[in-house]
Amino acid sequence: MLKKLLNLSLIMMIVFVGSCKKSGDDDPDEWTKGSDFEGIPRSGAASFVIDDVVYVTGGFDGEKRLNDIWYYNNKLTNWYRVTDADFPGKARNYAMGFSINGKGYLGGGFDGTNGLTDFYEFDPVQKKWKAIADLPGDGRYGAVAFSQDGKGYVGTGTGLNGDLKDFYSYNPANNTWVQVSSLPGTKRVYAFTFTIGETVYVGSGRNNGLYLTDFWSYNAKTDKWNILKDLKNTEKSNEYNLGRENAATFVLNSKGYIVGGSSGSVLSNTWQYTPATDSWKKYQDFKGYARESAIGFAIGDRGYITTGRNGSSRFDDTWLFKPNN
Repeated sequence: MLKKLLNLSLIMMIVFVGSCKKSGDDDPDEWTKGSDFEGIPRSGAASFVIDDVVYVTGGFDGEKRLNDIWYYNNKLTNWYRVTDADFPGKARNYAMGFSINGKGYLGGGFDGTNGLTDFYEFDPVQKKWKAIADLPGDGRYGAVAFSQDGKGYVGTGTGLNGDLKDFYSYNPANNTWVQVSSLPGTKRVYAFTFTIGETVYVGSGRNNGLYLTDFWSYNAKTDKWNILKDLKNTEKSNEYNLGRENAATFVLNSKGYIVGGSSGSVLSNTWQYTPATDSWKKYQDFKGYARESAIGFAIGDRGYITTGRNGSSRFDDTWLFKPNN
């Protein structure tokens, strides 16, 4: 009888211990370590993706601004320098990059003294840069950039006269910029953006020391902005505040992701946006050091985060993300 009681107690203990395990304990890691960025550790670099190859240039290493250019191909799983093709303008950080029809475009940014307006086109086949028309308006840095329907767009940021919310569209067919509708919300710097299909999303950032929580969609065909659900939810059942600056982003399976950034302290959380429901869902925290001013991009079925900073520390590690569901 005693033996039966001991066996029963043991079974009950095993069941009890098993019931205390958190539901996420068995989930595989969504973040895995990749190949380190081979350049100097940096923050505030700019990037663009062409045919599943990401190009990264510029940034700040804590002492100087940089103008080297590197690329990553997920089939080769390593970073390589584009030799004899350094960015031709002033070395800078917080520049803006986008790609159109197999070419990369990069410009603006901060040279340590001023916001800049010069812009350049990169040909990955010829491995050459050429100057294009300057960005109109104030020299700026910390702006958002994206491409839609064969045109590039740049807007928000900060410059000599403070934060901005104006937007400009670049047409490579005639090498011209035209002003389009400004962001209806507050002027801002270091906002985040991602593009899903024909819709561009822009949100958060900072204005006069405040972390903004408004979130907008933009349709380039109609040149119209639309306000979405606020990035701050005070409902106790699902409370969150996604207001931040310098977050990294990428898009996987028609969902947008924001990673890290800063909201007074440097962050490591990962959030997914679903356009169909205009809703956010939290995923596993970033596994590297918490960081802001990192590069985010997607190739194939993975999102990537590389470089960035936390205080005076700059990073060169690269991490891959694949959601569990």
